[in-house]
Amino acid sequence: MDWKSKLRIVFCAALCCLLSACSVSYKFNGASIDYSKTKTIQIAEFPIRSSYVWGPMGPMFNNQLKDQFANHTKLTQVKRNGDLKLEGEITRYEQRNKAVTAQGYSAQTELSMTVNVRFTNTKNHDDDFEQTFTAQQSYETTLSLNAVQEELVTQMVKDLCEQIFNKAVADW
Repeated sequence: MDWKSKLRIVFCAALCCLLSACSVSYKFNGASIDYSKTKTIQIAEFPIRSSYVWGPMGPMFNNQLKDQFANHTKLTQVKRNGDLKLEGEITRYEQRNKAVTAQGYSAQTELSMTVNVRFTNTKNHDDDFEQTFTAQQSYETTLSLNAVQEELVTQMVKDLCEQIFNKAVADW
């Protein structure tokens, strides 16, 4: 082997080691807020207006929404006169058959949760909106709703809060 071949092998080995040792990581918290103008957010408690209710879902949703903004922005949460305002209500919480077996029995059930949100940006009213957000989770009908409800509602609440956050401050 000549010295050029050896040099190529060493170069390729070094390049492989370098590429495997390096990684590029991008973290998108999503917030695109002008903190020189916008410093506070007011998040109202979202009451449950649904005819079907699971008691813990209201506090779970309200806490997760506040945590979403606390963990991903530098905004200070205030009780009144916020630069940004979020308010609304949980309007639907329901289950329905999603899949049926060949024998005509329900095989899968879908649980859904819908939230109506009103967002006001007192610094730029072009960003204001009122919108409905929905999240769904499915479960096998052989399981009881009581057995899976907490896990499913937790996942739906997380999804809803991410949707609201993205619409309100992420410009996605």
